[in-house]
Amino acid sequence: MPRLCPSIPAFHRHSERSEESSSLSSAPRIRDPSANTAQGLVRYIQTCTHSNNPGGKIPLAGAREPTDVRISVISPFVDRQHGTERALAELLDRLSSLHGDTIDLYAQKVSDSNYEPASTAEKSEHGGIIWHRVKTLPGPHLIQFIGWFLSNRRTRRRQERAARITPDVVFSPGINSTDADVILVHAVFHRVAELQRAHDNGGLRALHRKLYYALICRLERRVYQNTGVTLAAVSRHTAAQLARYFGRHDVTVIPNGVDAVHFSPAALSMMRERFRQEWSLSPQDFVLLLVGNDWQNKGLKTLLRACSQCKELPVRLLVVGQDQPTIFRAEAEKLGIAARVHFFAPVPDVRIFYAAADSLVAPSIEDSFNLPVLEAMSCGLPVIVSPAAGVSGWLSPGQDSIVLNNPENAEELAAAIRLLATNAPQRSAIASNGLQTAKQFSWDAHAREVRKLLVAAAAKKSQHK
Repeated sequence: MPRLCPSIPAFHRHSERSEESSSLSSAPRIRDPSANTAQGLVRYIQTCTHSNNPGGKIPLAGAREPTDVRISVISPFVDRQHGTERALAELLDRLSSLHGDTIDLYAQKVSDSNYEPASTAEKSEHGGIIWHRVKTLPGPHLIQFIGWFLSNRRTRRRQERAARITPDVVFSPGINSTDADVILVHAVFHRVAELQRAHDNGGLRALHRKLYYALICRLERRVYQNTGVTLAAVSRHTAAQLARYFGRHDVTVIPNGVDAVHFSPAALSMMRERFRQEWSLSPQDFVLLLVGNDWQNKGLKTLLRACSQCKELPVRLLVVGQDQPTIFRAEAEKLGIAARVHFFAPVPDVRIFYAAADSLVAPSIEDSFNLPVLEAMSCGLPVIVSPAAGVSGWLSPGQDSIVLNNPENAEELAAAIRLLATNAPQRSAIASNGLQTAKQFSWDAHAREVRKLLVAAAAKKSQHK
């Protein structure tokens, strides 16, 4: 069974079936010192890397934790507009500012954050985030990933030799290397690949995607099956997948958090009228919101069909993400609701969409957590959630949320939309209860639990030096 951290909220779980937005809040200060094919690629990567030592003892309980841990963090991107990247930014901010840890961040791109020159970083006694820029290899996504995987390793080794400093522990949010000591899993690509195969229509793009997923899945098997790697997951849903695919029953569950001040009804109150007017939303309109990338997986087609069944209601839909809207706009036109659907690219402050909306809808086919659900609840919005979203494991259906039985059932989703749109007392009760549930999640608690794993892994490494 996965381990649920004792300081993390444990609410009633709806079902045994069991990320992406956001906005600019207080940004961490980051310092910048200037198939067979898949098997062959994995073997090549493995010749350039080394695996973790699977042995080692766990430090004694109650042992005093160090106040300054040097952590190498590996992630291609860090920003505040996407789920995993946003969660990582919040984590690094707190490891540095609250715990005084020194972070060596190896990334290709950092957005929505300040940084200082290397000379300033070298003068700091402890704490702070030092960004080591990793080169980007141009080309299709598969080639970019291989380049990232190899380049981040070379950059780390070069920096460690030059500075004569070895990190206490290596951390990665997912598959970014074969030598991470602690990995916080936000998505299991074995499951993503299964879903993708069901929707592939052939062609070069499908072949490229198949090769990419084959490579990632082989790396997942190699890394996640190594019991010397400490694994954590953002939900029990994801922990169950790690057990199913890789036999890992020792996964610690650490859910994402939310900034209850930044995402709050008070913070949104001044935005609502302005953006509803800007987007021509009348006071009578009941505005639905979907936030996230990969709209196929987020259930947008089902949501469009559900909206078409609510034409008697003044329902409008805002869709926010990086996908190309062409095929979804065509679907909306075919359903006769094109005028009611509005597509938006991500913006630095996602709160403008929460402010304009009356409900967030998240009928995902698969979602490790779905951070926008938690943010919307913290903003006082009632939410409709898929049971395949990891966050649903902490929700109480009918009390603080509406949790669907089948996220691909348009009739069920339409009934949930109709209930919220027409029943003001129940809508208000769900929103109020959801706000209280969201208050149980914080980034401080998230960082504290992740750090416990980092400290334990660092202690285990030190015993083998």
